[in-house]
Amino acid sequence: MRKDILFSLPSPYRDTMRVTGYRFGKGEKACAIVGAMRGNEVQQLYVCSRLVSMLREIEQEGGIVEGKSLLVIPTINNFSMNLGKRFWPTDNTDINRMFPGKREGETTERIAYEVFERLRCYQHGVQLASFYMPGTFIPHVRLMGPAGKDAELARDFGLPYIYLRTPKPYDTVTLGYNWQRVGTHAFSLYAGKTDAIDENAADLCIRSIVRFLNLRGIVRCATPPGHVSVTIGDEDLHAVSSTCGGLLRRVKFAGAHVRRGEQLAFVMDPGDGSVREVLRTPITGTLFFVHDQPFVLEHTPVFKILGSRVD
Repeated sequence: MRKDILFSLPSPYRDTMRVTGYRFGKGEKACAIVGAMRGNEVQQLYVCSRLVSMLREIEQEGGIVEGKSLLVIPTINNFSMNLGKRFWPTDNTDINRMFPGKREGETTERIAYEVFERLRCYQHGVQLASFYMPGTFIPHVRLMGPAGKDAELARDFGLPYIYLRTPKPYDTVTLGYNWQRVGTHAFSLYAGKTDAIDENAADLCIRSIVRFLNLRGIVRCATPPGHVSVTIGDEDLHAVSSTCGGLLRRVKFAGAHVRRGEQLAFVMDPGDGSVREVLRTPITGTLFFVHDQPFVLEHTPVFKILGSRVD
């Protein structure tokens, strides 16, 4: 393992920001794995840090295939993590909305540019991503665009679901989209939580990455069999939203199987504890996403259910 400073950014107020990468093997740039881009992506950082430890052991045992190289970047935004901010602290911009970046642009554009210049030549790219809303997902792999070769490659992760997402205009400035533009097979892994560590989901995602690397001929190591992945899309998910705001008391959590009409959560008055609304599932299916903050606002999608709609 080689630890490199990929990019540094002087600061007039704090220590120099350094983007650190961990390299394994030598030769063809086979796969790059990127962790936290936002300051609250604790789970994403945790998965990458444990992955670095596992890959170090694999390399010591001679398990990196000759002529292949790997790069793991646990975080590219330690400034925001240190300050407890999700986005860049000085101007509240999102690094993952700045790709491919600009050499002479704003701070986050320069960070995105320098990082992307070091990532663009890799054959495969894996980003540990997070959702724009706070919540917990069933771990899954997500990719943009129509089903094709990348969708078949995504099966090598062995995760329960492959989520095919139709790109929206704001996706054109993300790492995954720009990776695809330069020919990288790009995948986003959703590792359960974001701002808290989920050991079971982290274990599942670490095994899935090593399984992918093994099946792609990048590492050699024993990996347990994964799931037979089911491909889903936006049309397969049905949202259950609140009609009022208040304290959210959940009774069902991500991964639970629910039947039509079953209670999912209560929205409670923060002052007197009375129940303002009971959220129920309109369909039978699996809870794919669950809002996990203590407060909920009016018209917030609290649950996303994977299943067949029942009118």
